[in-house]
Amino acid sequence: MPFFLLTFAPGIKLMREDFSLPDTVAPHGGNVYEVARALGIKAADLLDFSANINPLGYPPGAVAAAAAAWGEMTHYPDRQCRNLQEALAAYHDLSPEEILVGNGSTELIYLVVRALRPRRALIVTPAFSEYEAACLMCQADTVFHPTAAEDAFSLRRAPDLRGADLVFLANPASPSGALLAPEEILPLVEAMAASGAYIVLDEAFIDFVEDASLKTHLRNFSRLIILRSFTKFFGIPGLRLGYLMAKPELAQTLAEAQEPWSVNAVAQAVGLACLKDREFMARSRQVVRRERDFLLTEISRIPGLQTFPGKVNYLLVKLTAPDWTAARLRQTLLEHRLLIRDASNFRGLNERFFRVAVRLREENEKLLRALRACRPGG
Repeated sequence: MPFFLLTFAPGIKLMREDFSLPDTVAPHGGNVYEVARALGIKAADLLDFSANINPLGYPPGAVAAAAAAWGEMTHYPDRQCRNLQEALAAYHDLSPEEILVGNGSTELIYLVVRALRPRRALIVTPAFSEYEAACLMCQADTVFHPTAAEDAFSLRRAPDLRGADLVFLANPASPSGALLAPEEILPLVEAMAASGAYIVLDEAFIDFVEDASLKTHLRNFSRLIILRSFTKFFGIPGLRLGYLMAKPELAQTLAEAQEPWSVNAVAQAVGLACLKDREFMARSRQVVRRERDFLLTEISRIPGLQTFPGKVNYLLVKLTAPDWTAARLRQTLLEHRLLIRDASNFRGLNERFFRVAVRLREENEKLLRALRACRPGG
């Protein structure tokens, strides 16, 4: 039975009486167009807290860079992304041979599994669903190491690999936002590396806390792959741009299995512009830190909601009030034109967990007003 909200945010006029989503609409983050189509409204009418994108958007120079690259459409893009590869190497104090650029970090997840062909993969959960999907596509036996809510879903000990020859883990963790400092995660990676397994360390959100990256230890591990993304921090999910860092021999092995011309010329040009804007980077970290702390404090004051201390641009929240689920809350907030991430389909979580992105103050206050109006604990 569809859920109907009895009170609405001021100024909101519904496009249809039944504002419920059909079961065919997946609960993953960032599907604002699919949700809008299902509800018969414009995507611009939804305030999206489901996708963890920099609330400042993209750097100011991104548009000019994209426009300049537009004239290169009559040529194939640089297949090796040489200029961007060299800029990333300089930014991270690595060699260009230790960088492989891809069409978003998701492409690289599938590339790693396809190229390395693991017999068994271990995934630290809760986790991004594409790890498991990539392993299933390559018919790898997949096992899981769950982290616990009492540890804020943070990895506290090296997992028993159970014969796995490929390991996926994220730092900061997703969807909890838990962050391990280098001195905490390094012993865990060392223990796993001792087994001879390849380790994929997903640092898609580490740009918000760059000093926590394990990149300075990359050269100590022959089978460590660090994933990075332009999507989250630089606010360009629509362009699809990511990269990985690994020792030259491993990076070359992966490059040889990559599809040609997977990164278009506009994305490469915008990536270069992003790396040049250090002022944007500093401001992004400052704004996200301030707004995250504000949102964390205010959500924790709402009865029926339990927050987890994330360290980046999103927060994981648990509904503790009886009869409330993430699906019900998501539906209720849609009446306010707010979209959150139902986190129930993350392996290791259940129907009581949801995730919200950190946005700018006025937007965060809209979310807080709507959550208070829902009264999940009252």
